[in-house]
Amino acid sequence: MTRPPFTFLVLNTFLGYIPIELSLELTNKYIEKSWFFWPILILWFLFYPNAPYLLTDLFHLSRLNPYNSYNGLMRLSITMWGNYAYLMISALGCSLIGFYGLFQIVNRCCSFFAIKSKQVRVYIILILNVFSSIGIYVGRFLRLHTIYLAFSPRLVLDQLSEMWTPRMLLFVIILTVVQSFIYWVLYLIIKDARASEY
Repeated sequence: MTRPPFTFLVLNTFLGYIPIELSLELTNKYIEKSWFFWPILILWFLFYPNAPYLLTDLFHLSRLNPYNSYNGLMRLSITMWGNYAYLMISALGCSLIGFYGLFQIVNRCCSFFAIKSKQVRVYIILILNVFSSIGIYVGRFLRLHTIYLAFSPRLVLDQLSEMWTPRMLLFVIILTVVQSFIYWVLYLIIKDARASEY
């Protein structure tokens, strides 16, 4: 059996790491107090969907053919399990650290604008998850990368204006629910960890 071509993980993981690195910069106390904060925040916003986008790469697990054809039991193939590990580490690592970056950035922005309402924070997170879901749709179905905005903005804008369909909107709703659920679970873990420190 030939090894599945998972070379796309290199590019996808790199693109998923960019918003993580940007979120680390945004939580730096020196950057936070300088004018660099705003252009880095815009870059983070543009690249952020690349982190949860990796969750959709989990569909490539189907290419591993994990079950034996003759008895239906799961195969113990080191190549298969190695590829499984690559996909899971890339998808879960980038997406979870990306969600943590989202948590940190929302906190920083709410602190900067003196927003204390938990309801407003929830709305901000939902809005960001909606935009992220749109970005995932653009990457997964239109096959456009964030970098295209710099080199082919007309192409990107033309495709963005034509993509709005009921099926696209349903996809955005589903991915927004998935992202919001994962974010909520991560929030509960962070909240519990902070409470146990006191």
